[in-house]
Amino acid sequence: MAEDPTNNDNPESNDKPEESFAEMFEAYSAGMKEDLRIGDKLKSRIIAISDSAVFVDTGTKTDGVIEMAELLDENGVLPFKVGDIIDLYVVSIDESEVRLSKAIAGFGGLDILKDAFTGHIPVEGKVIQTVKGGFQVEVLKRRAFCPISQIDTLFVENPAGYVGQTFQFVIKKFAENGRNIVLSRRDLLEAEQKKVQAEFLEKLDMDKIYEGRVTRLMPYGAFVELTPGLEGMVHISELSWSRLEKAEDAVQPGQQIRVKVLKVEPGKKGKKISLSIKQALGDPWAQLGAAIKPGQIITGKVTRCADFGAFVQIQPGIEGLVHVSEMSYTQRVHKASDLVSPGQSVSVMVKEIDLAKRRVGLSMREAEGDPWQDITKKYASGQPVEGVVEKQERFGIFVRVAPGIVGLLPKSAISRSPSAAQIEKLKAGDAIAVTVESVNAADRKISLKPRDAEDEEQWSQFQTNTAPASMGVLGEKLSKVLNKKDK
Repeated sequence: MAEDPTNNDNPESNDKPEESFAEMFEAYSAGMKEDLRIGDKLKSRIIAISDSAVFVDTGTKTDGVIEMAELLDENGVLPFKVGDIIDLYVVSIDESEVRLSKAIAGFGGLDILKDAFTGHIPVEGKVIQTVKGGFQVEVLKRRAFCPISQIDTLFVENPAGYVGQTFQFVIKKFAENGRNIVLSRRDLLEAEQKKVQAEFLEKLDMDKIYEGRVTRLMPYGAFVELTPGLEGMVHISELSWSRLEKAEDAVQPGQQIRVKVLKVEPGKKGKKISLSIKQALGDPWAQLGAAIKPGQIITGKVTRCADFGAFVQIQPGIEGLVHVSEMSYTQRVHKASDLVSPGQSVSVMVKEIDLAKRRVGLSMREAEGDPWQDITKKYASGQPVEGVVEKQERFGIFVRVAPGIVGLLPKSAISRSPSAAQIEKLKAGDAIAVTVESVNAADRKISLKPRDAEDEEQWSQFQTNTAPASMGVLGEKLSKVLNKKDK
């Protein structure tokens, strides 16, 4: 007798498949949301995409659907694919499907607006016009009001710029049976910003370089926006390698900059982020050796003065010292402020660079040039010159014959002159006619004697046979001044 294939007496024939199906159904049903309501916000995974709609997993036995047009970007392209997770709101439920939306839009009655209000579902509205204190907005063919402080997260400088634009809003107030509806766009923007900020902070790396925008300046530094709504602070000491009096000397609001993250720590209003601009630029001393060499003449700015010299910035973050002994060949400088002041531009020669000690020695007088250079070509023995008394000493009178060139009129030479009495009465600043007696270029000395008629005659005869000695540009200028005084 053939065995009946429908016989279920065999316990191993169908029990296991039935049990497996039950287990599978139970597993499928486990965790399903059975109390889905209008207004619920869902993180939905895309399971299929058609020509006109996108289907998502709602976490229930019923799949959700959203119109394709609602998800397209500004270029008409769908920026999502199967498997992506998107945030959507439940706008309607029936036995066959769950309708979802990014925001409520189009036509609808008061019930839909009430549901949006109680469920905090975004609604789409068009800004119609500006009114006192804010904007008139059309939502589902109904009139609503958005305060000017709630249209954006930023200060609104041009309210008219929002007119005609369509945004998403949340309903903050729904009263008088829909005749008093108050909206906020700012709440949505801030919620999105907080999400972006949290993601940014999660990935924030110490010592990494980021792009930012200067938002505001304070006496102690500058605030920089790293991502919308999230700021860090650059202390004034970290704005530049140069010394700054105020933040605006380095940056301006709206300026795009690169910053380095120094530290992140808890603050009263969230994370406190410390930034540095100068460290994002790198240490200027590391490149100094390649950019500047000893003997080079450059222009710098005096940053501060001390009695012993002046500090001059030759590159951002690089200051050198001009000692008072290196400030001038033509003047005796007792303290730096007698010759220069902070903010003044000066020419300097780089004398030495010590990278290990971060020191640069500078000279202003070497940049100007040594007036004693080629002194023997400018002055010769027997040459009459016009000078100015600089000071009287017991051994003689120091006479300035040109800027930076001072000679000595010895007491012994004065005593031999017929005009000795008149010469000894001269004071500092008085003009005097002298004759060069000798020039010692090595020791920077010029010996002088009082001029007399014989000197003039001998020099005139000497000039007829030789080319006139040049006094140099500085000497010629001094001669003109002295001649004016004589007149």
